[in-house]
Amino acid sequence: MSNFSRQIRFTSSMIRGLQYRISRSFTTIEGHRPTIIHKQGLDILHDPWFNKGTAFSMTERDRLELRGLLPPNVMSNEQQIERFMADLKRLELNARDGPSDTNSLAKWRILNRLHDRNETMYYKVLIAKIEEYAPVVYTPTVGLVCQKYSGLFRRPRGMYFSAADRGEMMSMVYNWPADQVDMIVVTDGSRILGLGDLGIQGIGISIGKLDLYVAAAGINPQRVLPIMIDVGTNNEALLKDPLYLGLQQHRLDGEEYIAVIDEFMEAVFTRWPHVIVQFEDFQSKWAFKLLQRYRNSYRMFNDDVQGTAGVAIAGLLGAVRAQGKPMIDFPKQKIVVAGAGSAGIGVLNAARKTMARMLGNNELAFESAGSQFWVVDANGLITEERENIDDDAKPFARKTKEIGRQGLREGASLVEVVRFEFPNCTVFNMHCTVTDTDIDTDVREVKPDVLLGLSAVGGLFSKEVLEALRGSTSTRPAIFAMSNPTTSAECTPEEAFSIVGDNIIFASGSPFSDVELGNGHIGHCNQGNNMYLFPGIGLGTLLSGSRVVSDGMLQAAAECLAAYMTEEEVLKGIIYPSISSIRDITKQVAAAVITEAIEEDLAEGYREMDARELRKLNKDELLCYVENSMWNPDYPTLIYKKD
Repeated sequence: MSNFSRQIRFTSSMIRGLQYRISRSFTTIEGHRPTIIHKQGLDILHDPWFNKGTAFSMTERDRLELRGLLPPNVMSNEQQIERFMADLKRLELNARDGPSDTNSLAKWRILNRLHDRNETMYYKVLIAKIEEYAPVVYTPTVGLVCQKYSGLFRRPRGMYFSAADRGEMMSMVYNWPADQVDMIVVTDGSRILGLGDLGIQGIGISIGKLDLYVAAAGINPQRVLPIMIDVGTNNEALLKDPLYLGLQQHRLDGEEYIAVIDEFMEAVFTRWPHVIVQFEDFQSKWAFKLLQRYRNSYRMFNDDVQGTAGVAIAGLLGAVRAQGKPMIDFPKQKIVVAGAGSAGIGVLNAARKTMARMLGNNELAFESAGSQFWVVDANGLITEERENIDDDAKPFARKTKEIGRQGLREGASLVEVVRFEFPNCTVFNMHCTVTDTDIDTDVREVKPDVLLGLSAVGGLFSKEVLEALRGSTSTRPAIFAMSNPTTSAECTPEEAFSIVGDNIIFASGSPFSDVELGNGHIGHCNQGNNMYLFPGIGLGTLLSGSRVVSDGMLQAAAECLAAYMTEEEVLKGIIYPSISSIRDITKQVAAAVITEAIEEDLAEGYREMDARELRKLNKDELLCYVENSMWNPDYPTLIYKKD
C-alpha cells in the first residue's frame, strides 16, 4: 500500500473519530467544538470547569448573562498567563503561613486556588511552565503538602473509600459525576514518598500524579479520578490529632485489608470497565502482593514497583552509553543497590530481566545476570544466611560460599560492600551463549560501576561510602540517589562530585541544581523522576486498548526513554531529558507502549481506532495518532441551553 493511501486511510479514521466525539453525550472540553451548558451568570464564574475569567468574549458575556460581572477588558490566554505569573511572584510571600511554610508550599497554595476557580487556566499555566511547577505539584513539594493536608484541605478532590464503607463501595462509585473515567491513581497512604504512613493525607500524591497525567499525557482532566483508600493509620501522631480527617484507628491487616482492596477494585471496574488504575505509595508489605493479585485481571500497574524500575533502567542504560559503550554492555555492570523495599526490588527484577534478555534469556543468563547485584538493606548485605528473608529479595541474596571466600559476611555494611572486591562473573554480548564455565567466581579487583539508592534514608551515601566508590575501575562510575523527597535523597550532587570526582554520572529522584565544577565545566544532575514514564505508560495503555500492562510494554517504555537522549548529550553526562520536553517524551513513550502491545497481540483499540486499524499505522502515523489524542487546555465556546 502506498504512503499516500495510508495517509488517506488515516485521515478518514481521524474524521470518523471526530464524528464520534461530536456525537458523544458526555460533555468534555476536547477539541474546539462548542460545549452545551445549563447555567448562566455567576454560576458559570463559580464553576472551575467552565470559568474563563477575563477571557470571556463580549458575545459570550451577552449570551451567558455575564456582562457587568467581569471587568470590561477581554484578555487573551497569553495575557492571562502573564498576569497570573506576575500575581504569583507578588503573592508568594503573602501566602506563607509562617516560618515553617516553604516558598514551594506557598506556590502550591496559589496554584491550588487557581485550580479551584479555573481548571483550564490551571493546566495552561502548568503545561507552559512545567519545568518550574512540576516540582510544586509533584515531588518534592507534594510530600510537604501531604504532611500538612488536613490543614490545607479546602474543597474535596477525588473520592475517599474507607474501611467503614465495606459493603457500600459498589453503590459509592456512582456518586462520582463522570460516566467515563480513563485514569485512577489510588493510594492507601501507608508509604508516602520517603515520609512513611501519612494516612488519609496521602491523597495529595494521587492528586499530584493526575495533574501530571493531564499536563504530560494530555489525559482529559474530566476523566481522571484521585482516590484514597482509608484503612486506618499506624501513625500515632495522627491517631492523637483531633484535626486529622481520616479514620482514627490502626490499619487493617491480613485478609481484612485485602477484602477492602478487592471490593474497591471490583466496584471501580464494574462502573468503568476500561479504566486504568495506578497504585501509588502502598507499603512494600502489600505493593508486590497486590500487583501480583490484580495485574492479570485488571488494567493496573504499580508506579513504585514498575514505574521506578523503568526510569532506573533507562538511567542505567544511559550510564552505559555515557561510558562510551553500547547499551548491550549493560550486563557487565556491577551494581550495588541500597534498599530492598518495593522500589528497590522492582528495580532489581527489571534490571535482571533486561540483562538476561541481552544474554540470551535462558536460565543461565538469569543466573549470570543475578550475580551482578549486591543488595544492602537496613540490616546490611543480604545473603542466604539472612533469617526470615523476604521472598521477593531471595533471588538476590549472595551465596554463603561465595562471600566466605571474599571475607564478607551476612549483614556487611554498605561501605564494606562498596569497598570490597567482587567476583568477576564473565558475561558476553547478546550474540554469545552463556554456559556453566562462563560463571567464574575468581576474585579480582572490580569495584562497582553503579551505586543505586532506593532506601528512603537521607544521607545514606556518606563521605566514607562515596570515598570507597573512588576506587571503582569504571571509566565513569554512576551514583543514583533516587529516594524522594529531597530530604530522603541518599546524597546531594555537590557531595557526589566533590568526593568521588568530576567524571561521575549523577541522578536523583527529586530535582537538584547542576554543580559548577570550575573552568566552565558542569556536573549535570539528572532527575530520574517517574514522570518520564508513568504518563506515557498510562496513555499508551489507554490508546492501545490492552487489557493488561505487560512486562514487555514496561520494558518498551524504559528503552524508549533510554534512547531519547543523543550521543552528544550522554557523553556530557546527561542521561535524562529536560522536563520541558515532557509532552514529546510522553508521546514517544506512549507510541512505544502501543507498538509493544500490538506485537504481543494485546491491543484491542480505543474508540474509533480499532485494533485492525491500529496495526496498519506506521511509526509516523502512530505518533500523529497519539498526539491528536492528547487533550490541550483550550477554552471551548460555551452555549447556554435550558434544562
